[in-house]
Amino acid sequence: MKVAVIMGSISDMPIMQEAIDILKAFEIEIEVDIVSAHRTPEKLFDFSKNAHTRGISVVIAGAGGAAHLPGMVASMSPLPVIGVPIKSSNSIDGWDSVLSILQMPGGVPVATVALNGAKNAGILAVQILGSHDRTILEKIIKYKTGLKEAVIIASESLQK
Repeated sequence: MKVAVIMGSISDMPIMQEAIDILKAFEIEIEVDIVSAHRTPEKLFDFSKNAHTRGISVVIAGAGGAAHLPGMVASMSPLPVIGVPIKSSNSIDGWDSVLSILQMPGGVPVATVALNGAKNAGILAVQILGSHDRTILEKIIKYKTGLKEAVIIASESLQK
């Protein structure tokens, strides 16, 4: 199983790196690329229509500004798409990106995470894969147990 992490511009990479890091931590095979909905529409069409034939199971698509990339991929691909709205230099505090990804028409879903929330996109992708792979599921269970334990330790340290 493989996850594609795509973004509209190289300037999105610092945010999208968080998804890449999570996927690597879970030892998930990753394909990373820049696919601009506005500057490389032919590449977008080819990627969207063929990703599933190359072994991709989930797409994480990050985009800022008008943020059409996740929705356009979802419109042409049979794969689950997780959208990461990115607060970019030409953004309206990120709201344009959030709403562009979140407000998809019926029949074309995009799972949307928080503004700049690539880490959660990576975790969600791993959870999707884990629903069909016991080894990945066990890693997610261990990860979530670690989150719980960290809170308990922090809480106990406040009580001392």
